[in-house]
Amino acid sequence: MSVLLHMSDSHFGTERAPVLAALRRLVQASRPALVVLSGDLTQRARVAQFAAAHDFVQSLQVPFLAIPGNHDIPLFDLGKRLLAPYARYRRAFGEQLEPAWQSADWLVLGVNTTRWWRHKQGEVSPAQIERVSASLRLATPMQLRVVVVHQPMAVTRESDVGNLLRGHAQAARAWSDAGAQLVLGGHIHLPYVRPLPDPPDRPLWVVQAGTAVSHRVRGDVPNSVNLLRRATADACTVERWDYDPALDAFACHQRHALELRRRHAS
Repeated sequence: MSVLLHMSDSHFGTERAPVLAALRRLVQASRPALVVLSGDLTQRARVAQFAAAHDFVQSLQVPFLAIPGNHDIPLFDLGKRLLAPYARYRRAFGEQLEPAWQSADWLVLGVNTTRWWRHKQGEVSPAQIERVSASLRLATPMQLRVVVVHQPMAVTRESDVGNLLRGHAQAARAWSDAGAQLVLGGHIHLPYVRPLPDPPDRPLWVVQAGTAVSHRVRGDVPNSVNLLRRATADACTVERWDYDPALDAFACHQRHALELRRRHAS
């Protein structure tokens, strides 16, 4: 069974050492084919924070796919924010802001939803929607098709509506039409899994991750990551793993068995 590990909002600069060590052990035990980082790798986009994030990801010794979050653009260094907003991110994680990765089982497409002129809110442009759609259409029938964004495509609480990705409705319809099955995200430090209601004949699941290793947890939601287990071309299990201080380890908190089959022909 092929596995992906999805982590988000590590906010290096605010990381917790015991949680880092526990996450390394989880990666070693689960042996994922890929680690997906859906943004906010750093707290304030500082050189030392990017170095710490880079060193941790490299220590996992697993292929990874990362996209920037709004915290990965300098906030207080206005010169960098205006002239080279992604320079530090690129030095740590490579030139590609919208990476892609694939295997026989998976097609994973990253989308940069940050904008230097926005502090928190993200957006996806028509050009990005079409680029991702074109890549999705090239997937093989056996690949589970995953899109990675930072800001959420759907929310579960009224207080989070303002954090919704701008252009999410247009993206959801286009990507679903093109064959997407999962959209991974973060940003709001709240883990959940929910289907998008439209279009109803082509299930598209939103999978959100909490904050992986930062002390900036939300309310009583602990540090958490997701393990995605590919069963068949039409089925995937999403497991939420929470850090338990009593065990000094991540433990499986919740499982969602997702139906990915299209209910009607397109």
